[in-house]
Amino acid sequence: MRKHLLQTGKDTPIERFYGVGAKRAEAFHKMGIETAEDAVYRFPRAYEPRGNVKTTAQAEDGEICSLLLTVAGEAKNAMIRKGMTLTKFSAFDNDGTCSLIFFNQPYIKDMARKGMTFRFFGKVKRERTGVSMTSPIMEAVGGAQPLRSLVPIYPLTAGITQKFMGSVMREALNAVQSETDGLEEFLPESLRNRLGLCGIKDALSLIHEPRVWEDTSVAIRRLAFDELYFFALSMLLYGKTEKFHVTNPYRNWDDTPFLSSLPYSLTGAQMRTVQAVASDMKSGNLMNRLIVGDVGSGKTVCAAYAVYLALINGKQAVMMAPTEILARQHYADLSGMFGKMGYRTGLLVGSMTASAKKKVIAALAEKEIDFVIGTHALIEDTVVFADLGLAVIDEQHRFGAGQRSNLAKKGSETHILTMSATPIPRTLAMVLYCDTDVSVIDEMPPGRQKVDTFLVNESYRTRLYAFIRKNIEAGGQVYIVCPAVEEEEKFVCENGETMTESEAIPIGGREEEKPRLKAAVDFAKHLSEEVFPEYSCAFVHGKLNGKEKDRIMNEFASGNISILVSTTVIEVGVNVPRATLMIVENAETFGLSALHQLRGRVGRGTRKSYCILVSDSKTQKARERMKILCESNDGFSIAQKDLEMRGPGDFLEQIGGKTRQSGEFDLGIASLEKDVKLLYTAFDEAKRTVAEDPALSLEENQILAKTLKSRLYKRGNALA
Repeated sequence: MRKHLLQTGKDTPIERFYGVGAKRAEAFHKMGIETAEDAVYRFPRAYEPRGNVKTTAQAEDGEICSLLLTVAGEAKNAMIRKGMTLTKFSAFDNDGTCSLIFFNQPYIKDMARKGMTFRFFGKVKRERTGVSMTSPIMEAVGGAQPLRSLVPIYPLTAGITQKFMGSVMREALNAVQSETDGLEEFLPESLRNRLGLCGIKDALSLIHEPRVWEDTSVAIRRLAFDELYFFALSMLLYGKTEKFHVTNPYRNWDDTPFLSSLPYSLTGAQMRTVQAVASDMKSGNLMNRLIVGDVGSGKTVCAAYAVYLALINGKQAVMMAPTEILARQHYADLSGMFGKMGYRTGLLVGSMTASAKKKVIAALAEKEIDFVIGTHALIEDTVVFADLGLAVIDEQHRFGAGQRSNLAKKGSETHILTMSATPIPRTLAMVLYCDTDVSVIDEMPPGRQKVDTFLVNESYRTRLYAFIRKNIEAGGQVYIVCPAVEEEEKFVCENGETMTESEAIPIGGREEEKPRLKAAVDFAKHLSEEVFPEYSCAFVHGKLNGKEKDRIMNEFASGNISILVSTTVIEVGVNVPRATLMIVENAETFGLSALHQLRGRVGRGTRKSYCILVSDSKTQKARERMKILCESNDGFSIAQKDLEMRGPGDFLEQIGGKTRQSGEFDLGIASLEKDVKLLYTAFDEAKRTVAEDPALSLEENQILAKTLKSRLYKRGNALA
């Protein structure tokens, strides 16, 4: 018996929807869906292109499309084996006939009446005997409900089918559209009119029930703006870190011994950074500063300066790196420098023996170590500092906010300095890090060699292999990077059949054809066994555990491996002076900033170095992007171009936009928005809102304030 909803608004519990019993309710709860409002904010991943209608003559073998066919004769059921029923009949259009086959759907026999016309959606099989479809989705033409051109494909969990999710979503949409208890419009009308944004109810209808894929673009613009706007509001209202007063401020500021120990002079950008660091640590408040700088710009020496200031004031300092190889590299670079100044440096990483770890941990507790460098091992509860004054975190986006906070809490008054090698444009850094003081090192030290960059296609493959040999014979080493080739994502359709990522229509439509990616595993095997059997080759991929990855990277850094093939972005900061050649396969699939960082892995020694981008992309946009990289070595200039051409999505991912400290907003749908102006617009509007109404107490902002608080609360934010 069908349930009758007692509530018909946005807060309707998922249990009140038709067909949702205790088991299904539990499954929905696992997905974070407890109410109608939660459901409608569970956006589709893609759409079945049921509006892609072909004739029996047009449809190609293996193509997923729709055929409009009229049933030719009586459908027949047959038991082909125990528990397996086959239903078969034929249908036709003006161009020919199609054989329709269904398994374990005996009810189809009663639906498929002679002379009725249906839309059949599925994979077409073309053979010499004719055209056939197996278990397609079958919809009557001319029924009570108009046929949809795009049908949402939702992320699912065990116990929930695509068809059932669709029916629940339709009920949820009706519930939130209620005039009395439905979703309230939280953006002021003046703001929506100014930006040309649709209403929230329209946006949700268009994302879940689009007529054409352009509808999803209209919906995304509104929904993406909402995410960015709430993110901006949370940062502006709650995000700016409170300045904590230091009870025992530092008194010693003599930096002459440190600066005079350096074998070079700091650049202007480095001097501005260390002066800002000194100013922070002199201020009487705890420092919370981020240093953003290109690969090789000299961020580490600025961090070492902060360490020195902590040490001369009798405090301990810690530097945490995301991987063991980076931690060991920092230790090798800095332990000698501080040792000459009379300070004791320790190393704490996961691969150390238990007894070696115990010695370091005991020395830290007794203040027999002044400065320790390590990995996540530093966060362990057993690690206790006698008097921690500074925490330096390298590649901060690789650590969650909780991990960074746990390290800082190991001291009662800990200054925090984080570093990032993503050369994010200054304007975007100021927007996204408005809760942190930011220093941008946008000047390279003199003597850093330029890496010549070239774009080639497959026709250059033989010459490219010869160039690899030339570099190795001259004493160099080679990186070859492929995009991370995972099995193409598959979506489950309403009929239980699967559809690949390239066969479905993505939200917002597809802008350009997906490239055919180099199969990384086969490619690495081909290189090591057939092309370069005389050289030592290794393959690093995402499924390797950390220890094995570190072992291979150490072998490469030691010169025991000549060619390193990788499907992962090689660790930022890894220093291999003999590496002279970087080759990037399917280069068009990477953002410019990511390519620039990869290029930064070579050219670290005295040998002339090169970067070769391999791409067969025919699109003008891809060529323009590659050309920028070939013509410039300025990371910040490249980042600005990348931002203009691709939008902020890559940056949000690279700098940890999904793990921000304030609000923890999921920017997933916003990252699909390619127009960078939307990000700035959201922050501009948030600044305008806060300037006009800091407490969000005006009548026009009442619903906005309530919605913001609700979103913060749902994400477990303590400020809510």
